[in-house]
Amino acid sequence: MMKRVRDRPREGTDAPRTFEEFYLAQAARLGKALYLLTGSREEADDLLQESMARTMVRWNRVGAMESPAGYVYRVALNLHRRKFRRRSSVGGPVPTDTIDLGFDAEARVMLLEGLRALDAGQREALLLVTWIGMSPEEAGRVLHIKPASVRSRVHRARAALREHLGGTDDA
Repeated sequence: MMKRVRDRPREGTDAPRTFEEFYLAQAARLGKALYLLTGSREEADDLLQESMARTMVRWNRVGAMESPAGYVYRVALNLHRRKFRRRSSVGGPVPTDTIDLGFDAEARVMLLEGLRALDAGQREALLLVTWIGMSPEEAGRVLHIKPASVRSRVHRARAALREHLGGTDDA
């Protein structure tokens, strides 16, 4: 059983009162976003669990933040970047799992290839805004960039994915 941090949520919000409530409300969505980021179910699960564990330890502070989900995602991004840098510096393998999003295998492979073709900044901005549902302002705080830069990255990422997937530019 998780420790109760507050007796009531912050006024004017639907903020979770306990870490357990936060975890239950956010883990699946964050896990899916991390899966899209990494392309590996195992790596996404590891990142989710490690970032959630770090959040739980700091829940008194994180629970009071405007966007606890943004904090967890930022922690996971930092962990992923460190692991990727370590792997590439020693020549380790890059994950090649396919993503299962509930549509046909060919579409999953094309989406994964399209996401991998994006630069890391575009992929991160796209996932934060499109999948996690953050505003450009929230995503900018997580990525430490201006909201206009987030919008630009998302726009370029969507255009690149449309081109890769054979779609039109009027979507």
